[in-house]
Amino acid sequence: MAVESLLFSVLLLGLITLVVKLLNWVWFRPKRLEKLLRKQGLHGNPYRFLLGDVRDMMNVTRDEQLRSIRFSDHLLPHILPFYHGVITKHGKNSFFWFGPRPRLNISDPEMLKEILAKPDVFHKTRPDPGETIAGGIAFLEDDEWAKRRKIITPAFHIEKLKNVVPVVWMSCLKMMENWEGKFSVGETNQAEIDVWPCLEELTADVISTTSFGVSSEEGRRVYALQQRQVKLVLDVLQFFFIPGWKFVPSKANTEMKSISREIGFLLRRMIEHREKAMRNGDAIDDDLLNALMESNLREIKDQGNEKRAGLSVEDVIEECKLFYFAGSETTSVLLVYTMVMLGKHQEWQARAREEVFRVLGKQQKPTTDCLSRLKIVTMILQEVLRLYPPAPVTLRTPTRSVKLGNMTVPKGVDLMLLIGEMHHDPMIWGADAGEFKPERFSEGISGAAKTRYSFIPFISGPRVCIGQNFAMITARLSLAMILQRFSVDLSPSYRHAPFPILTLQPQHGATLLLKKL
Repeated sequence: MAVESLLFSVLLLGLITLVVKLLNWVWFRPKRLEKLLRKQGLHGNPYRFLLGDVRDMMNVTRDEQLRSIRFSDHLLPHILPFYHGVITKHGKNSFFWFGPRPRLNISDPEMLKEILAKPDVFHKTRPDPGETIAGGIAFLEDDEWAKRRKIITPAFHIEKLKNVVPVVWMSCLKMMENWEGKFSVGETNQAEIDVWPCLEELTADVISTTSFGVSSEEGRRVYALQQRQVKLVLDVLQFFFIPGWKFVPSKANTEMKSISREIGFLLRRMIEHREKAMRNGDAIDDDLLNALMESNLREIKDQGNEKRAGLSVEDVIEECKLFYFAGSETTSVLLVYTMVMLGKHQEWQARAREEVFRVLGKQQKPTTDCLSRLKIVTMILQEVLRLYPPAPVTLRTPTRSVKLGNMTVPKGVDLMLLIGEMHHDPMIWGADAGEFKPERFSEGISGAAKTRYSFIPFISGPRVCIGQNFAMITARLSLAMILQRFSVDLSPSYRHAPFPILTLQPQHGATLLLKKL
């Protein structure tokens, strides 16, 4: 009986401890954090048990997602409907509730500078649905991040990126030949084409070739699988704040895991094939995977073949997933909104084409040196990145209570970095902040923005996107080739519906009128 009594007491104590922890998570800690935030003059909705503002967020997001808008409409209420609504209601110094965790809205450049300059203090917020799709260095912290960054950086050296130019040229040529095949023979030299799936295929083709040396069916399959995962994000996001939710066998979670396994299998097979070729001394393409593996071997050698030195095969797989997703998504989003804006603003299309003809001629193959002379094209791309940043929001979490501006942010409060909100702020960009005006960037980024951190489409600070040069080379070259061969206009059937699901995608595609020059 004494043993049974002791066992009962232990179980009862364990149950009481679990209940206390649960109550602290769902009620006492949120209420304590809310009191600390309000005491500093911050505003938001009162905390609601467990769900917080998640239901409101999902309802607003789903209602707004498929709605189209006019070009003259204010963009923020559409692309950031929930966050912009919170700011409109409660002011810039506001917060909302993602489940039992408060998230503080941040769109001030000086605060963003402080946050992004201190990655050791402000970590990536986890769990993050993007980690399931992309993985890799984007979600590592501290020493692990530094180690991975050191190994990966050589793969993105500017000399290595020169190899991207012929790949983009071939892939873009293939896309434009496909467009020309859609023109009616003998009738007109104009065709109505949804360019969005074409640009997605273009960037997937480029990332497959530059990553693995060949534009393979396996590479295309990886991209298609990642796109399916993106479509599942909204289904998993609403429960992501619940610890362990990703292990619940819901339909969305089950499909996400199945896709992840298939992507892992495909990438592992390509990596193992490359390792075998390297061991056999076979000729190997000078691609991103080769650069990554060579850098990894050097790191292992420098560390004396220690057990934890370098990257494992699983690590390389995660980086390849990130190459695919970030490399293709960022560039295709940038290109599609650039084509839309040039269709809308014919005068800038004419100016860009004149520059392309002057620098490249009508058929000349571009080089990296030529691309650096495309000043107007670069101004246009930068203005598109300002208006339509591929990732208009990102999250950070303080590792401890920390001073930020004139606030003290308690541990347990997440920071929602509203890049899209800042890029459209009239206090930073002027009364015409919502208008397409590439001339803002005529003197470069420093001449356009009040501070360096007012324009951060690729983030900034130590964790600036390692692939930004890759994206800009691909975008400049692709746009130049398109302008050499086609004029672009908006189709009457085009519906403007940019909306962020991890990246800012056109929800109804991008149907444009292309005319052969």
